[in-house]
Amino acid sequence: MDSYSSPQMGGASPSPEALMEQVKTQLAQAYAEELIETLRTKCFDKCISKPGSSLGGSESSCVSRCVDRYMEATGIISRSLFSQQR
Repeated sequence: MDSYSSPQMGGASPSPEALMEQVKTQLAQAYAEELIETLRTKCFDKCISKPGSSLGGSESSCVSRCVDRYMEATGIISRSLFSQQR
């Protein structure tokens, strides 16, 4: 069975709506994975000087601030792009 058929459909081709939902789900998952990887690399590189089994207080605060700033910037950019599309 390929990735475009489902057991509920008996192997038949999905409807365009079902296919669109599958694509949306896959895009959302890819976006989430990319976001996590970006945050991990950027904030880790910036905040963690000596990797260990746990984070120190200053490292934890730095990671928290880094993630907050990145998410805020991403939100500002997204709102700007969506407002330009309207």
